[in-house]
Amino acid sequence: MADDLPTEFDVVILGTGLPETIIAAACTRTGQRVLHVDARNYYGGNWASFTFSGLQTWIENCKQETNTDLAESCQGQALDNEEIIPFNKRNQTIQNVEVFCYSSKEDGENVEEAGALNINPALLITATTAADSETKTALQENTSTEISQNHTSTVTEKHDNPKESDLEEAASSDQRSANSTLETGATIEVEPSPAQVNEKDLAKTVTYSQIMKEGRRFNIDLVAKFLYSRGLLIELLIKSNVSRYTEFKNVTRILTYHDGKIEQVPCSRADVFASKQLSMVEKRILMKFLMHYVDYELHPEDYQDYENSTFLEFLKSKQLTPTLQHFVLYSIAMVPESAKTVEGLKAMQHFLKCLGRYGNTPFLFPMYGLGEIPQCFCRMCAVFGGVYCLHHSLECLVVDEDSKLCKAVIDHRGKRVDCKYLVVEDSYLPEQICANVSYKQISRAVLITDCSILNSESNQEISVLTFPPSDKGQNAVYLTELCSSTMTCMKNTYLVHLTCSSTKASAKEDLEPVVQQLFTLSTEKDLESNDPPKPKVLWALYFNMRDSSGVPRQSYVGLPSNVYVCSGPDHCFGNDNAVQQAEDIFQKLYPSEEFCPPAPNPEDIVYDADCAQQEPIPVDSKAEASAEHGTVPNSYEDTEGEKAE
Repeated sequence: MADDLPTEFDVVILGTGLPETIIAAACTRTGQRVLHVDARNYYGGNWASFTFSGLQTWIENCKQETNTDLAESCQGQALDNEEIIPFNKRNQTIQNVEVFCYSSKEDGENVEEAGALNINPALLITATTAADSETKTALQENTSTEISQNHTSTVTEKHDNPKESDLEEAASSDQRSANSTLETGATIEVEPSPAQVNEKDLAKTVTYSQIMKEGRRFNIDLVAKFLYSRGLLIELLIKSNVSRYTEFKNVTRILTYHDGKIEQVPCSRADVFASKQLSMVEKRILMKFLMHYVDYELHPEDYQDYENSTFLEFLKSKQLTPTLQHFVLYSIAMVPESAKTVEGLKAMQHFLKCLGRYGNTPFLFPMYGLGEIPQCFCRMCAVFGGVYCLHHSLECLVVDEDSKLCKAVIDHRGKRVDCKYLVVEDSYLPEQICANVSYKQISRAVLITDCSILNSESNQEISVLTFPPSDKGQNAVYLTELCSSTMTCMKNTYLVHLTCSSTKASAKEDLEPVVQQLFTLSTEKDLESNDPPKPKVLWALYFNMRDSSGVPRQSYVGLPSNVYVCSGPDHCFGNDNAVQQAEDIFQKLYPSEEFCPPAPNPEDIVYDADCAQQEPIPVDSKAEASAEHGTVPNSYEDTEGEKAE
């Protein structure tokens, strides 16, 4: 397929992360010719999700060194007055990868994954294989994570015509409808209820060989994020009808670590007054505070004296108890202690306005992992004519020395593709362009555990926990715990993600103290001595991910004006930064076009065969009579002139 590619596109996009896929879908919806390529053999980049065996392959790839020499395919491709700049081939966005297995292996290294295909390795070594077969293989690998329509309805079943009135009606009806995937507890259960679970199965110890065998049950995200129910990503999914490609579950509870124990944070009015952690006086103070500041802009006199102070100082001035200050700062506003007052009020307002739209918490989680979202936008792009090539690397970009614009890109086979614009993921940027850029780091940990961090009547809770910083200078750690009903882990296990901004040399140094306080890393004998028992970690992964968000364009040296850079995932809990970045870049490319307009529903599409059967357009009788006598009818201007006379 690579040899058959057109030699010219309007937009070439390198990288399949969330911002890049949104831009690709938006461009094809406005009729632009889009070529979307990625050197990786999977969608998503650092936003991807992997099965357990796929994650092992990803770990091995992170440890390998890539040849960074300029490919011969670029030699001799430049025309007069053109400069060739090679793309970066070394993935420097992932560092300090460390893996630990705490469960019994039982020859787990020799266990084959259930349902895995037996592929002859010799068939994979095909230097001259067409790119379409590579893309087809990648699509087949991703088919296992496509949404089954036998489960629950999608967001678009309630938003076929996403008008504002419809959205508000859906927001209220989602609380009553048993068919919505965005309502708490309303999805069709894909896991047995607690009463149906065999107690013997729960008592079994999950071994590493079982995890390997059931590896396809896992969908492990490289980045841990949720979707705010009124955030930019949910609004974009509804507006563009991309939500038809996936399903969601509502996060069931929000937790915090306070005074040495895990507590559930009351969110709704009912939760506040049902809470056992708060006294009656604290309940009334909290409700009054939240109701008053949900529209904080209407009361500027209350906070204008604290605009230069921290949000924590503002909370203290409102006579909130230490417990209430902790709940509001870390679990509702979810901001650091250094956050200013207006920043904290804005974050708290966003949290409160997201409550009640689809459930008792403001967060949604996509079934099969966050890696489904970039694939959904890729599907939309492909439907409207976008061309995809996975495992297809671009070697260099061609820059005109006079205009300093990017004229073309050259792939690893020497094919030159001209383009008007180039959108590139920052990890592919040439090193000479990024020489003056300083990046931040995110510390990540992924754990597979045997039980929940806070037991409840249901074993299918989706939880968010905030672990406050223990010392000054450190950052809060955000923990998400996913159950098997999210299709991200096997039965009788939980998938736990920990994330924070890096302050130490490695992710393990940042996050292991938190892991040790919440979980057990030792043997079963030590586990029995814990009172109360902590969840046991069966397997753990630590790594650092580069945070390239917020890098100003002027930091890139010699970046052509028609080349636009997309950053990777940031440290924030939501996805607003990626969506806003995609919209900003699209508006710079095509300022007069609408960003991701609604896609037509399949039943509204009129095919050519249907057009042929439509009734003929009525013909004006005067024009028809003139045609019979061989005369020419009056023009529009003549007719208007006769009327004027």
